[in-house]
Amino acid sequence: MTRSTPASPGLSPPPDAPVVIRLRGILNSFGPATIHENLDLDVRKGEILGVIGASGTGKSVLLRTILGLQRQKQGSVTIFGADMDRIAEKEKAAIRRLWGVLFQDGALFSSLTVSENIQFPLREFTILPPLLRREIARMKIAAVGLPLLSGEKFPAELSGGMRKRAGLARALVMDPKILLLDEPTAGLDPLAAAGFDQLLLTLRQNLDLTVCLVTHDLDTLYAACDRVAVLAEKRIYAVDTIDNLIRLDHPWIQDYFRGPRGRAKARADAG
Repeated sequence: MTRSTPASPGLSPPPDAPVVIRLRGILNSFGPATIHENLDLDVRKGEILGVIGASGTGKSVLLRTILGLQRQKQGSVTIFGADMDRIAEKEKAAIRRLWGVLFQDGALFSSLTVSENIQFPLREFTILPPLLRREIARMKIAAVGLPLLSGEKFPAELSGGMRKRAGLARALVMDPKILLLDEPTAGLDPLAAAGFDQLLLTLRQNLDLTVCLVTHDLDTLYAACDRVAVLAEKRIYAVDTIDNLIRLDHPWIQDYFRGPRGRAKARADAG
């Protein structure tokens, strides 16, 4: 089942927009298994970039490499012009505050309320008083389209879609410049997923965000992404618009975009 999606992601950045995340020559391996080899990727300021690939190609590993949670064996990760392996820890910490991260299912602390979850980075990295932290949490709850009363609930009391939005509110609480999302619509029903796609577009426009997201969701790719990066053959095989990608003579790309789910998506858009 496909969901109804907008025909265009809207305010796409120009092709010459500055690069805010640059990966060059990345090698990731676990024991004898090489996951990525000679991987290059640029993420442009203001774009929503989707990352796709078959199971086992290392999509989440790629996100973890950008975040510094997975140290590459070779290559460089440059964010806002800074080589993350060559700068001091204090500089790294400053850059890390410029990104927000949403893991699958929100990764919320089950013992904290939604408001307390959202406030957690503020408690860890700022000296803001409790009253101001709570007010900022309320603003972020409103920004992601959650009812204000949801701030007093625990994650287990929320639906899957609401937990995703709560996790996104926490990712936004430090006013980041970059959002990194891992399967943000996984497990959501079509209406909730479509709402999340539209929320990303709105936040990108209102907050001047750059978004890099791993997804398998064709609807999200069509609805929200300016470009799509294809992980194949241990590297980024191609980065382009969907219209250009489907012209490539690569078996997995053809199966992905022109297989049964891709054809269903095309029929739904045409109808």
